[in-house]
Amino acid sequence: MKRLRRGVVTVLVLIAVALAPTAWAGGVWLVHHAGVDTVEEAPVAMVLGASVQDGNPSPFLAGRLDVARDLYLSGKVKAILVSGDNKETDYDEPTAMKQYLVEHGVPESQIVRDPAGYNTYDSCVRARDVYGVTRLIVVTQDYHLPRTLATCRAVGLDASGVGDTTARRFHRTWWWGVAREAGANWKLLYDLLTERRPTASPYDPSLQEAVERNG
Repeated sequence: MKRLRRGVVTVLVLIAVALAPTAWAGGVWLVHHAGVDTVEEAPVAMVLGASVQDGNPSPFLAGRLDVARDLYLSGKVKAILVSGDNKETDYDEPTAMKQYLVEHGVPESQIVRDPAGYNTYDSCVRARDVYGVTRLIVVTQDYHLPRTLATCRAVGLDASGVGDTTARRFHRTWWWGVAREAGANWKLLYDLLTERRPTASPYDPSLQEAVERNG
């Protein structure tokens, strides 16, 4: 019986350790997430990239972009940073994101592309270092928001977040995304502890200029 109890305790401890980064991210999310109507205003909304198909945003990415559009049109933000993967010449997430926003009512002058936002950590660090962001509203899917907020705030950004829920209709893909967050939170912890550096670029004033233009 003692051996069984020790085994149970060991398993519970291992589970607690495995879920610790997820619990931390969830705690950050509890304090800093909101809806479009309730989130505090910020100079910038940053939309994280997702897959593009034939030059058009996937439904998941379109859901994020619709949230960012609503934030801009409601006056919650003054400019939008679209951060995604443009590593290959024939695959360009940020350009597709910008085009979608323009087609849905956001002025082109108020949208800035980050072509080296290859993952969540890279997007947050580059927002700070390359585009001079200090305060922002980050936009992604609801299940991805805890890790995104934890990342942004851990690298020194005053971040709040609004999550898209419309993509829940794609049940299998949505729940796969939920499941993979546990592992991704450990990757985040590694990036933070090692202070991994994303792709370097010189300072780009275009985002701050867009904010001031709408000031």
